[in-house]
Amino acid sequence: MSFFSSLAWTGISFLLFTVLVAVISAWKTRDEQLDTAEGYFLAGRGLPGVVIAGSLLLTNLSAEQLVGLNGQSWKTNMGPIAWEVGSMFTLLVLAYYFLPKYLKMGAMTIPSLMEERYGKGTKTMFSLVIVVMYSILNLPVILYSGAVVFEQIFDISGILGTSKFMAVAILCIIIGIIGGCYAIFGGLKAVAVSDTINGVGLIIGGLMIPFLGFAALSAATGGHGIFDGIKYMVEADPAKMNAINAWNAPEPEVPWPLIITGMFFNNLYWWCTNQSFVQRSLAAKSLKEGQKGAIFCGFLKCLGPLYLVIPGVIAFYLPSIQDKLTAAGSSAIDFAYPALIAEIVPKPVMGFFAAVMFGAILSSFNSVLNSASTMFTLDLYRSSINPQASDTKCVKVGKIYGTIAGCVAIVISPFVMYAGGITTFLNSMSQFVSLPVLCTILGIFMFKRIPKYMPKVITVFHVVCYGAFLLIKPCYPGSSNPIHYLYAMAVLFPIELLIMWYLNKYRPGEEYEIHDVGAVDLTPWKYRHVVSIIGLIIAVAIYILFSPLGLAA
Repeated sequence: MSFFSSLAWTGISFLLFTVLVAVISAWKTRDEQLDTAEGYFLAGRGLPGVVIAGSLLLTNLSAEQLVGLNGQSWKTNMGPIAWEVGSMFTLLVLAYYFLPKYLKMGAMTIPSLMEERYGKGTKTMFSLVIVVMYSILNLPVILYSGAVVFEQIFDISGILGTSKFMAVAILCIIIGIIGGCYAIFGGLKAVAVSDTINGVGLIIGGLMIPFLGFAALSAATGGHGIFDGIKYMVEADPAKMNAINAWNAPEPEVPWPLIITGMFFNNLYWWCTNQSFVQRSLAAKSLKEGQKGAIFCGFLKCLGPLYLVIPGVIAFYLPSIQDKLTAAGSSAIDFAYPALIAEIVPKPVMGFFAAVMFGAILSSFNSVLNSASTMFTLDLYRSSINPQASDTKCVKVGKIYGTIAGCVAIVISPFVMYAGGITTFLNSMSQFVSLPVLCTILGIFMFKRIPKYMPKVITVFHVVCYGAFLLIKPCYPGSSNPIHYLYAMAVLFPIELLIMWYLNKYRPGEEYEIHDVGAVDLTPWKYRHVVSIIGLIIAVAIYILFSPLGLAA
């Protein structure tokens, strides 16, 4: 097959799948009432469980994860599965503890709950910080990471005859415009529907990669099929199959104590109190459907190691891409997954895979943009600027803000190329707000008489302590390796809970009770216990498989 015919097949298959997603999303939302705040921002509280599960997964998944986690497994071992399998436990906490309370209170945004319990000042403080973080940091990085993936895999700069910066800028514009159209003009329902379709494509395309990789590895090592490739990967170095790292393992490895402490606390913030994730669950048509969505998403996360971790191990062993990775030098960790894709995916199928990747990138972008628009409109504009604004006015303002934020992100995103290590920086920076937000929400549910100034106390304490940790950069005893930043979360969270307990007991405020506003049916899912137990067994079994008790023996 010639280069131009391969390129044509790639382009045709890419466009067909991408257009299919757009058409189905438009058809599914043709009768939606997008002129009301609830209809536009919460899909009219009508999302079923399967849509919530797909949207939760795709909101979390991005090109940065596909490249980053596989790059980490290429460099280390199976340890990065902690970011995927570990999410099962926190999604169950969402289903059983947080979601029933959210839906009972009729929550539209996380900051709106903060205002009801602590006053407008607390809500405004967190809303402003989170909206700014979404708009000038998260969105540009999502666009940039997605653009880099397409540039690395398809050599867009070579095809167009431009510099890499210009190719990345063009890709950022395309991704930003298309993602913005979903989020700005379709509201949450369009975002959620497109997420679900892309989720199916991602599972198909993502699961395709390890099997193509096993086949390529088998052929390169004298084997005769996929199973020989699996056998080679497992037997070549058992340590590479280990997901249980030493307590003082250096980054990017995840020390084993953090799986049940710091990472678990961090995931509680992301899956249970982060607006861009939780908003999908808040839009559930009932508690039953919301619980289905959260629990089903946990099962999907347990599939994550197949396409987010194992391909990186395959790339470590595949001889044909080692020269490319060696030439990449210190950047090889970001080149491992794209190099593997370019090597093993057949050209006629490359367009479909590109469309799946495109969907994952769009999902993260439009989900964060939708959440930023929701928080700006409902928690800043209607709350502090124009309290008398009608729903129609709020939807209009949300679209205007979404357009402005999208344009700002598009302008900033290509320059992330010159920032150097921006992704790691942003991941660590998010910890400045993670525990304060989590503690603020837990204060509503756990303590009836906690004073209204508690969030400010916790925020000041956390920012000072965590900032000091990053500034000092302490090392493990007897080692030059810096202590993993999640150890700071493991220590700070219990201390902050103790501060909250002290304030509730010895500095009590007015008693607060949670009331049922009748937003949705609160009947729980009948089979939640059985399905949850199955999910927990699967998660534990995966860890046993990739441990010294299993393949790493």
